[in-house]
Amino acid sequence: MTVRRRPDVTGAGECDEARRPGKGDLTSQAILDTAERLLAERSLREIGIDELAAGAGVSRSTFYFHFESRDAVLYALSERVLREIYASGSVWFRRSDEPPGVAVRRALTAAVALWRKHGPVMRATVRGRETDPRLAELWEEAARRFVRSTAVQIESERRAGLALPGPPSARALARVLVLMNENTCYHQSMAASSDLWDAEIVDALTTIWLRSIYGPAVD
Repeated sequence: MTVRRRPDVTGAGECDEARRPGKGDLTSQAILDTAERLLAERSLREIGIDELAAGAGVSRSTFYFHFESRDAVLYALSERVLREIYASGSVWFRRSDEPPGVAVRRALTAAVALWRKHGPVMRATVRGRETDPRLAELWEEAARRFVRSTAVQIESERRAGLALPGPPSARALARVLVLMNENTCYHQSMAASSDLWDAEIVDALTTIWLRSIYGPAVD
């Protein structure tokens, strides 16, 4: 499935920060924003093309100029949100002088908040990947990138004598931690919004990450 025209959500072209979004960019964003709002109310299959077009203030033909289907809209939304979530993890991936506990907690706090904010999109992506090969590949690539970056950071911390030595291997540990985050955040995003409950989830995830990687002495 090919997206005909949509905003760049993969990171390419970010060097041109001064470029103003054109009319086409704004139209695509309006369609994406409408889709995200409607996904909070019902499933993708229950959302009509006419609804997406009307919500963005465009015609049906204009919608099809930018996206070939609802699936293409979800794909673009998923790219956008996954990019945000990966960026939140870079707090720990690029840690320098910041204590491990502070960096890990900050990254996990951002991840839980983003799942809370974009929960409908993320849950639609998880469901959609079972039937949409492109969506499945997008998700798998995002997961591989998270696991790879996490494993590299664990290995770096081990070489520096900060983290516990293996086993398990850095990659195996990274995979378990990343999958734990995904599953926990997925279910947390469906629960009633609660700052206290989100904070407790962050505390639990942070404790597991720190003790698994660094041992009980790090907090």
